Amino acid sequence: MSLATIYGRARVGVASPLVTVETHISNGLPSLNIVGLPEAAVRESKDRVRSAIINSCFEFPTRRVTINLAPADLPKEGGRYDLAIAISVLAASGQLGDVNLRVFEFIGELALSGEIRGVPGLLPSAIACHESGRQLILPADNQYEAALVEGDSVFASQLTQVTAHLLKLSQLPTCVNDPIKKTIVTHKDMKDVKGQYQARRALEVAAAGGHNLLFIGPAGTGKTMLASRLPSIMPAMTESEALEVASVQSVAGRKMGVDWHWSERPFRSPHHSSSAAALVGGGSIPKPGEASLAHCGVLFLDELPEFDRKVLEVLREPLESGEVHISRARGQVTFPARFQLVAAMNASNEAYTGGQDYYQSSASQKYLKKLSAPFLDRIDLHVEVPPLPSSVLVNAQEEGESSVAIRQRVEQAVARQRARQGVQNAQLSGRQLESICALNEEDKAFMQQALETLKLSARAYHRVLKVALTLADLNGTEVMRAHLMESLSYRKMEKTLVGAVTN
Repeated sequence: MSLATIYGRARVGVASPLVTVETHISNGLPSLNIVGLPEAAVRESKDRVRSAIINSCFEFPTRRVTINLAPADLPKEGGRYDLAIAISVLAASGQLGDVNLRVFEFIGELALSGEIRGVPGLLPSAIACHESGRQLILPADNQYEAALVEGDSVFASQLTQVTAHLLKLSQLPTCVNDPIKKTIVTHKDMKDVKGQYQARRALEVAAAGGHNLLFIGPAGTGKTMLASRLPSIMPAMTESEALEVASVQSVAGRKMGVDWHWSERPFRSPHHSSSAAALVGGGSIPKPGEASLAHCGVLFLDELPEFDRKVLEVLREPLESGEVHISRARGQVTFPARFQLVAAMNASNEAYTGGQDYYQSSASQKYLKKLSAPFLDRIDLHVEVPPLPSSVLVNAQEEGESSVAIRQRVEQAVARQRARQGVQNAQLSGRQLESICALNEEDKAFMQQALETLKLSARAYHRVLKVALTLADLNGTEVMRAHLMESLSYRKMEKTLVGAVTN
């Protein structure tokens, strides 16, 4: 047979479209041509494939070989097509006999010796292959990623092992999870935090409702310490959330068990010198940025006003939609980016003198003008973290409440939300929120007065209601006046911050 057709998978964002590898061997001068919009790494695969076939004791055809990667308008990049190309050449040259290759998909980069190397972004391919009902043959380095997906994916470390599996001379092992890498990663514990009861309470509310949080206070009051402990009290991820997170990490080229753990909520803390592309992703071949790498986890921005204003503005869309859309001349890519934003800032280093009015100083006003009102509007909780009294620091003997105890309350509140509306409160639409959080006439009048006093926008009003609903879920009750008042207390910096950035 001089024509062979097999299947592989491309990588486009967190999607993995099917690629058909067609190989035709005809008479003519010996050559190998690859068509179908291949990048440089794909064009170079002909040399890797030739050496791998010869060193695996097979014969490379000394005829005209044409390989088509369809669809032709989909850019192909990386070495992930090497294994599929090698198998198609062997099948077209008749060295594999009459084997039904349409029930398999092949992904892997080949070494000159015939060894199969791992590739980035394999998990989305494993998910798509399972949905198509085919068996995926993949590198041994990627076996733990593929094991996260139900199915009968198999792995190999040599080209000869794959051909023996296809000829039914031996059976490739099935991908299984490594029990060593199943251990739960331990986070920093909330019991290490001394004092700061309001900030601890706000952190619990943020975890229970999926709300964004801003810590404001002078240096050394524990803002970073508090933020780093948020993942320890967040609810466990669902299976679908874990697969989404794992897909993003896989596409980013991070290795499971080394750079990330499949059950761990991400915590990303980019430096304030980061560019817009570093935060939301980009490049000629778009890759996920910090916002996507923090999907279903925490994106912590320390020293918030030190970030360039244009850089912060690019986060406004993912904060609303939970997605990042990157458009390039070659196409568009969408990455998931539903994260919890936790930011920390000082009012101003030079403005802080130990008094209580340093937010009103001219230096503070200049410092706060680096932020935009629409960006601050998307943050649900504004919490002041004041300096601790020396007596608390020196004489405190009792440990604070542990993350385990706080997480139990958070998971109970999240369970109520998922049973009621399927998502956490921060993801509710305006219509859903109004139907769930129905206020009586007295509470409506109270909220109207609060809106006029604090000059809250419509978006801020809805976020106040969402936080109040989360407070009610933590108490296991309906929304009451006390919940509305506590929710409004987390916006007490609204007039100061918005006034500074709009003046």
